[in-house]
Amino acid sequence: MKQETIIAPSLLAADFRNLERKVGRINHSAAEWVHFDVMDGVAVPNISFGFPVLEALRALTDKFIDVHLMIENPSKFFGEFKKMGANHLTIHFEGNNNLKQDLIQIRELGMSAGLVLNPDTDIQVIEPYLSYIDLLLIMSVFPGFGGQKFIEATFEKVRCAKDIISKSGFNIPIQVDGGVSVENSKQLIEGGADVLVSGSALFKAPDFSAYVLALKTA
Repeated sequence: MKQETIIAPSLLAADFRNLERKVGRINHSAAEWVHFDVMDGVAVPNISFGFPVLEALRALTDKFIDVHLMIENPSKFFGEFKKMGANHLTIHFEGNNNLKQDLIQIRELGMSAGLVLNPDTDIQVIEPYLSYIDLLLIMSVFPGFGGQKFIEATFEKVRCAKDIISKSGFNIPIQVDGGVSVENSKQLIEGGADVLVSGSALFKAPDFSAYVLALKTA
């Protein structure tokens, strides 16, 4: 029997003018995780949160903090992310020549390790890394900005990823990030997604907690 879907609200879509109130919405909902995007303006064309915001977030919530790194040379900062309260780090396949060692280092620091693929990266590339990861993140938009339209090809990519993982014998959750809403969550879950990152659709919903539940049970 499939475990209940995990919902990870993306802090990138929150109103930063009152971050404490927005985190309070997450705390009082059935969402299990908080998704925290880190961008440096080099690996992707945008800049987002840094260590002070992560430290503040850790003080505001007991939820699992899921950090998605979109930065150059991410391993330079693994220790600091751990220190500031990250429970999990996900790093990109693209442009990383030390991927296995980076994934090992994340685990050695006491965090779980994730691998993320951009929409145009072939799903087959995950096979050599399955024993090194605790999560596979499939991007359903190109990383860098929130509010983008969901890429329909993601449904098939999730199904293919689920097939590869099932045949490998590993138990690796599949996360989907980008344009996730109640309009596509049912198909994603049926295809094998275990963790849904939702940003704009969730934070714009009239009833945040109800929308979290709708994502889970769509």
